[in-house]
Amino acid sequence: MNRRTFLKTLAGSALALGLDLGSGLGLSPLAPRRLNAQNFPDLVAVKGSDLTVMFDRGLEALGGLGQFIKKGQTVLVKPNMGWAVTPEGAANTNPALLAHIIKNALNLGAKKVYVFDNTCDNWKDAYRVSGLEKAATEAGATVAPANSDGYFQKIDLPGAKTLKSTQFHELFLEADVILNVPVLKHHGGAKMTAAMKNLMGAIYDRHPLHRLGLDETIPELTLHKKPNLHIVDAARVMLSGGPRGRGDSRYLASQMLIVSPDPVATDAACAKILEANGIIVPRYIELAAQMGIGVADLNQLSVQRLSA
Repeated sequence: MNRRTFLKTLAGSALALGLDLGSGLGLSPLAPRRLNAQNFPDLVAVKGSDLTVMFDRGLEALGGLGQFIKKGQTVLVKPNMGWAVTPEGAANTNPALLAHIIKNALNLGAKKVYVFDNTCDNWKDAYRVSGLEKAATEAGATVAPANSDGYFQKIDLPGAKTLKSTQFHELFLEADVILNVPVLKHHGGAKMTAAMKNLMGAIYDRHPLHRLGLDETIPELTLHKKPNLHIVDAARVMLSGGPRGRGDSRYLASQMLIVSPDPVATDAACAKILEANGIIVPRYIELAAQMGIGVADLNQLSVQRLSA
């Protein structure tokens, strides 16, 4: 599939999601295409005012969080908490959403829930100012550091053409279940932060990705181990000045949550929210689909839209 064909396909996917300029995902009926064995949707888009309620609605549609977590398993919840920015800045995952996910995992009998991020700002400041360390700890998770290469292990990436190996955090490698919980926002280099790009916070050295090309290397981060579920906080979306945000950054009150086991479908849905507001679709979505990591054409999938 060439670039032009891909963009036309993604535009068609926008119609399938009910996207239109400035309004995010619509809630008109959609004839679902059931492609997975469990007969659950491949992707759920929830619109509402409370992220915790939106999460409950989205996971109910997917058969419950128990479809992904079993009693006694170790769970990693990987938010975006790379920046020493308060929740209002929308540079990091919403703390209330993170806490709610942790509590749900523990209620299902998870043996241990871990949280970490390899931050861009000073890690102690980012953990504290974002409110995520406090929220996670109070919810019952263990918040781990990721500021030293001693926490990381070098891993080969099978089938990678550009990034042959990288260092993943030991908790990412050892977890039975990984819940990837990014915030959707503009990114100056990659164009967008969502599901696949959030895995850059699970590795130690990001310089090779920038040197070799973000579009080429971001999909390859999924080649060793994929998260089990992607839960994207798209309630307040940073449209400019990302990834940290600036005083003149623009924001969209999208009031949405995107949930899917497919990282490519997740990012394709997220990209349309940004594209509808003037941000270019990241090329790494197209490349990830070509690599067989997931499906970018949402018309091929069962997409369910809910209000909460």
